[in-house]
Amino acid sequence: MHTVNIHEAKTQLSRLVERAAKGEPFVIAKAGKPMVKVVPIDHPTAGQVRRVGFLNGQISVPDDFDRMGGDEIEKLFGMKE
Repeated sequence: MHTVNIHEAKTQLSRLVERAAKGEPFVIAKAGKPMVKVVPIDHPTAGQVRRVGFLNGQISVPDDFDRMGGDEIEKLFGMKE
């Protein structure tokens, strides 16, 4: 993530805001210490990010998924001849 000091943020605020609005968040630092993070308004916060179930309804898992390829795996590892 891009970090800018306060002086740079003041002089280039319009450009930095445009970049953030397009999905490039940045951090404003004072004397090298990060102070604030600028992100787009519609950017999800850490608690809002939802990954589980994002393909819900788009794929299906066969009922025998846990047993698929079992015979081949047993042969490969010498468990079955």
